[in-house]
Amino acid sequence: MDDFDVFFIHPTTFTDDRLSHQSNARIDDPSINSKTDYTSVLYQASAFNAVGRVYAPRYRQAHIGMYYEKDTAKALRAFDTAYSDVRSAFQRFLQLTGARPIVIASHSQGTTHAKRLLREFFDGKPLSERLVVAYLAGIRVEKGYFDRLPVCTDSLSTGCITSWRTYREGYSGMYTSSSDSLTVVVNPVSWTVDPGTAQRKSHKGAVLYSFNKAFERTHSTRIVGDMLWISRPRFPGGVFYRTRNYHAGDINLFYLDIRENLIRRADKYAATVK
Repeated sequence: MDDFDVFFIHPTTFTDDRLSHQSNARIDDPSINSKTDYTSVLYQASAFNAVGRVYAPRYRQAHIGMYYEKDTAKALRAFDTAYSDVRSAFQRFLQLTGARPIVIASHSQGTTHAKRLLREFFDGKPLSERLVVAYLAGIRVEKGYFDRLPVCTDSLSTGCITSWRTYREGYSGMYTSSSDSLTVVVNPVSWTVDPGTAQRKSHKGAVLYSFNKAFERTHSTRIVGDMLWISRPRFPGGVFYRTRNYHAGDINLFYLDIRENLIRRADKYAATVK
C-alpha cells in the first residue's frame, strides 16, 4: 500500500540541561538531528510507514524546559517559533503530495504542534476530507479543542483523532487525574473510549530499543480519567522497569497495534472514497 502520506511531528529531543538558556534548537544541529533520527524517527515514525510515505520534518523545537518555564511569554515565543517551522513544512508537504489522503501522527511536543496544525488546516476546513486519522500521543488533547474534528470511537472510523498518555496502573501525578472527563483518551488496543480493560491477549505488540523483535501480549490496557493505564509490561527487563510514567513508550508500547490499525483505517478510507 502506497497511496497515503503521513506527516509525523517528532517529540522533544532538545533536552540538554547545559543548553537550557537556549529557547529553541538550531535546525542544523548535528547532535540533535542524529538523536532525533535514531530515536523518534526510527522507533516511532516507522510505525506509520505501512500505508505510504512518511514525512518527518526537522523544526526549531522548543527546549524541554519551556514546558516548565515560569516566564509564560518566553515559553509561548519558543513554541510559536517551533510551530512556524512545522507549519511551513506542512505547507510544503501539501505542495509535494497533491491530493493524496493524509495521516497526521505525533508525540509529545510534536502533539503540541499537531493540535494547532489540525485546528488551523483541518478543523471545519475542506482539507478534513483528506484526513484519514490523526494519532496524537503524549500530550493532553482537550475535549472541545476542535470544533468539527471528532474523536475516533472505534477501530475503523476515519477523519477523526485519537490520543492517549501512558502510565502504569495505579499512577497518580501532578499532571494527571483519575477523575478527569475533559480529556480525550482513546485506548490504542481496543481503539475505543470505553473504560473497560483491553486484556493482555488483545495487545498486538511492542518494540524495544533493540528494534529487532516485537513483543506480543505484553500488557493489559484501560482508560482511567485522563490517563491510559497499563499493567507492568512482560518483556525482557520489564521487571526492573521501575518508572510508572511510560511517556517515552506512548508509541513503542503499541507499535504493532498502531501499525495494524492504520492499515485498517486506510483500507476503510480507500473503500469509502471510491
